[in-house]
Amino acid sequence: MTILPFTGKNPAADGPVVLTVEQVEELGRELDALRDRIVADLGAEDRAYIYRIIKAQRGFEVAGRGLMYLGFLPPFWLLGTASLGISKILDNMEIGHNVMHGQYDWMREPGLNSRVFEWDTVCPADQWKHSHNYMHHTYTNILDMDRDIGYGILRMDQAQKWNPYYLANPVWAALLMVFFQWGVMLHDLETENVIAGKRKWADVKPLLQGWRRKAGRQVLKDYVAFPLLTGPLFFSTLAGNATANLIRNLWSFSIIFCGHFPSGVQTFTQEETADETRGEWYVRQMLGSANITGGRLFHIMSGNLSHQIEHHLFPDVPAHRYPQMATEVRALCAKYGLPYNTGGFFRQIGSVWGKIFTLALPPRFNRSEQVPGVIVSRRQDVAA
Repeated sequence: MTILPFTGKNPAADGPVVLTVEQVEELGRELDALRDRIVADLGAEDRAYIYRIIKAQRGFEVAGRGLMYLGFLPPFWLLGTASLGISKILDNMEIGHNVMHGQYDWMREPGLNSRVFEWDTVCPADQWKHSHNYMHHTYTNILDMDRDIGYGILRMDQAQKWNPYYLANPVWAALLMVFFQWGVMLHDLETENVIAGKRKWADVKPLLQGWRRKAGRQVLKDYVAFPLLTGPLFFSTLAGNATANLIRNLWSFSIIFCGHFPSGVQTFTQEETADETRGEWYVRQMLGSANITGGRLFHIMSGNLSHQIEHHLFPDVPAHRYPQMATEVRALCAKYGLPYNTGGFFRQIGSVWGKIFTLALPPRFNRSEQVPGVIVSRRQDVAA
């Protein structure tokens, strides 16, 4: 037997969960079958859904831009800013993130094609797709491979070596939350590797060119062009646009961190995931993600990343199908004795910030989570 640190609570027993290689691969086949059923069912309902979301997003943006012309009256400024904030959240979460995962490529709609889509944020789409779609979703929660573990600036796992820099962990996290779209833009730079001399100028130069084009357009749009259009209300509109971007940043950070870093989410080493089978990949995705409970509107505003477990299992399936799939995924977790990490927003975000503060301290002050493990029989063990 090989013991992997799949440390989640077993709902059926006090001891560790023991899965044979046959069980792991059967779980993989059941998840494959679930995906196949949903993909075969995609059609008019899904097409209508994404068009409704796009219509709503554009409606909120037009309303927000229009209300800025009445920004000299505080109630209209507040309504306009809130409307723009909602528009940006929808564009980034339920439209941009999901479209760029290829969730709507089957529609053959040029405006919803993952290869050409651009979103309303400073990070160029091609750079985000490399750092997120490829690096993060391929190497989910594998230490030293998935750079989303701490984003290169935070200590979010006990396995990350501590140094005095991390005493400011809460400060770095707060800054990342406020300037989240810029942090996402810088993510593919791998700043720590540039500082360490592991990345050459030839690797960085194309990224800088992409930033100049994309971020330049965003800054011009939000902080120059639209404020100028409102004439004497320039500074009022500028403040409204900046606040709308802040609203989007705070929300996006919170939803994403709730899906990746609350209590119970697991990390893995490269050795543990070597020669990983399809079934084992599925197990890693389930144990390395967490969900947030909420109503339909909450799920829409989160881009359905409130179903982060289902998203990591099925990243190219339209996200509005995740609530439907979650019922079966949760049942499969119960069937095989695997944890299904879910909880309310305040519970999840509270545990995230608790971790941010706790891991700022030296290891001797870090208390390990005492939870049962998952023992997975690997093929070489069977042969032995």
